[in-house]
Amino acid sequence: MSNPDKFALGGDRPVKRLGLGAMRLAIGGSIRDPEAAVALLRRAADLGVDHLDTAGFYGAGALRSHELIREALSPYPDELVIATKFGPLFQDGRPAGQAGPDDMRALVEDDLRRLGVERLDLAYLRAGGMEPTPGESIGDRFAALAELREGGLIRHLGVSNVDAAQLEEARSIAPVAAVQNQFHVHYRGDAAILERCEREGIAYAPFFPLGGGMQQIDAHRLAAVAARHDAAPRQIALAWLLAVSPATLAIPGTSSIDHLMANTAAAGLRLTATDMAELNE
Repeated sequence: MSNPDKFALGGDRPVKRLGLGAMRLAIGGSIRDPEAAVALLRRAADLGVDHLDTAGFYGAGALRSHELIREALSPYPDELVIATKFGPLFQDGRPAGQAGPDDMRALVEDDLRRLGVERLDLAYLRAGGMEPTPGESIGDRFAALAELREGGLIRHLGVSNVDAAQLEEARSIAPVAAVQNQFHVHYRGDAAILERCEREGIAYAPFFPLGGGMQQIDAHRLAAVAARHDAAPRQIALAWLLAVSPATLAIPGTSSIDHLMANTAAAGLRLTATDMAELNE
């Protein structure tokens, strides 16, 4: 019998459907020293979080998400899945274009070294920067990652910030285990891709699950449902993501242990049909 609280990533790697995004440990959060970030990661492990989403370009000063994860959790438990991303290039902390196919091996080997692993659990190719690049071919870059997967450096491949055509282009090259696009209770422009992922057994891990960029969540629209469940609006937003499709893997980021605990507790909320109808209006 399937477990509604878990998803078999790539068909063979069960993960809990509520994980942790590591960006705010290194960028844009309230944490200012590595010790606080390490403490939060260890608390997440204590709470049973087994899916961490990171990227080599998540970092500022002494706060670098890969190094923080390694310090906090290595040697890693067998059940832990660490997902990372390749694509954007940064110089002096600023975007400096996109990695090409010839850059992928060096980037992957750098992540392996920094995380202290022999194989990456899940490697996403992220298309574009903050905004999608519809119509742009991702085939050469994804093929380079697929070659590294064949060489044993990557277990599963994913794509991020992609449109339907880019997803299909990637799938024509190698199996896609996960998609990471923007999607949340008040921003559902990616619903068709989510439905495709559900049909095809592909995980869908929305970034900014609690709102971000230009697409924010309206907490007032969640207030009535939150009151019925004695929960915070952010918890309802996460519970909605887990209820809207069995393929969704929520990866909220936080730099607060209190928020971490509230986020993980949201996995236990069970929204009713009435709740979902109200939230889907």
